[in-house]
Amino acid sequence: MYNKDVSCFAQEGFFESVHCSVNAISSPLWDWLIWILLGVGLFFSISTGLVQLRLFLRSIKEIKGSRQNANDPHGITAFQAFVTGLASRVGTGNIAGVAIAITAGGAGAVFWMWVTALIGMASAFAESSLAQLFKVRDKETGLFRGGPAYYIAHGLGQRWLSVLFSVSLILCFGFVYNAIQANTIVQAVQSAASMTPSHGVSEETWDNYKHGIAAVLVIMTAPIIFGGVKRVARVAEAIVPLMALLYLGVALFVILTNLGGIPKMFALIFEDAFTVKAAGGGLLGGLISQAMMMGIKRGLYSNEAGQGSAPNAAAAADVKHPASQGLIQMLGVFVDTMLVCSATAFIILLSDFQATPELSGIQLTQAALSSQIGAWAQQFLAVILFMFAFSTIIGNYAYAETNVRYLHGNAALMTVFRMIVLAFVYFGAVAKEAAIVWDMGDLSMGIMALINLIAIALLYKLVLLLLKDYTSKVKMGKTEPEFKLSEHPVLKRKIKTDIW
Repeated sequence: MYNKDVSCFAQEGFFESVHCSVNAISSPLWDWLIWILLGVGLFFSISTGLVQLRLFLRSIKEIKGSRQNANDPHGITAFQAFVTGLASRVGTGNIAGVAIAITAGGAGAVFWMWVTALIGMASAFAESSLAQLFKVRDKETGLFRGGPAYYIAHGLGQRWLSVLFSVSLILCFGFVYNAIQANTIVQAVQSAASMTPSHGVSEETWDNYKHGIAAVLVIMTAPIIFGGVKRVARVAEAIVPLMALLYLGVALFVILTNLGGIPKMFALIFEDAFTVKAAGGGLLGGLISQAMMMGIKRGLYSNEAGQGSAPNAAAAADVKHPASQGLIQMLGVFVDTMLVCSATAFIILLSDFQATPELSGIQLTQAALSSQIGAWAQQFLAVILFMFAFSTIIGNYAYAETNVRYLHGNAALMTVFRMIVLAFVYFGAVAKEAAIVWDMGDLSMGIMALINLIAIALLYKLVLLLLKDYTSKVKMGKTEPEFKLSEHPVLKRKIKTDIW
């Protein structure tokens, strides 16, 4: 653990020094970022008239009508963009991350996950609508691409900041987050296969198995990411709905067999949410409880609201109005946190297992589920987690590819980038220390989120314009509102495109 009174250079070993340095930067960054995250989310919630509640049913209607084939043969459907975003959202954060949050912050962390999601739905609407508005057509692939880098460069006119965001996203999603997914897959396999020292398997033997698992992950990932975003979207469309339904089905079974414990569980969540145990020192750290800190951090890691990641997938969709995809991606935050993350939390809190440092992360979720449905839960959860984490790896890649192409997407650079992605998947699978990987993820996510939150706050007038245009056409009785740039002369001078 990082000690502020000891220089990071005095730490023993390279990884210890790196871990110490990461925490030295990440801790104060997150002290401020939590308030910025909540502030921007509240701002968009109020300025849009609680769009996440007011148009919630409309977002469901949009997703139901988005499975039809896109009119543009070079685009992907709105539903494919939705599941690509969901593929990245629904991953280890929903299973291992929730367990880590409960271990460190108590049951109250679940409450703050919910708060983050409900507020973040408005931020998700804003960023994905802007991504659609400023999207471009890739000259090489013919696909739409866009995201924060594009609305920062063209909407704010800040090319340097868009480059900084792109680099941060590539490091975060292309490399660090994929290492996290691979690392958690290996932990799940180890627990499910009973290949721990307590079962007579030495660390040296397990290290050899880890290299084998890493090789399998690389072999499975390579043909998908070398096929580009369109292939990623097709794979995500096939596996994301299946894995989500399987996991939610098991969670529903646990809830139905523990109905008597539901009131006590909710009482514990709300009681622990307002404990006074501070998360850290500093000007703002002492104002935040451990439950609040862990709930918001793990909630943001999981649902990505306001982070600037999902808009990269949202921009690739062929839709008639930017706000349509904004509503669809907003629904993704709800599905991720309010459904999937809550499912994990309920499984853990309804079990007899207590969160401890010795039993945390994926092992805690596996133990809790095993106590509810039997020993086969170990294998079931390992399979589900593999699907979650693997879909996240390819979803993360889709985000990163968009930003590599933004910077300089020639064929040679794309090949090098894809090879580095595969290298990080391998590294994550064989790494012994998981804590440093998670903390690197927190740092890179924090940098990304800070840039994106500032950008969408500065572009709020465009978000409100898009929402007003969409809602006015819905009131006019148009079943599929269509955005026309010609109706907005001010925008027409800023957005040089034939898309709208």
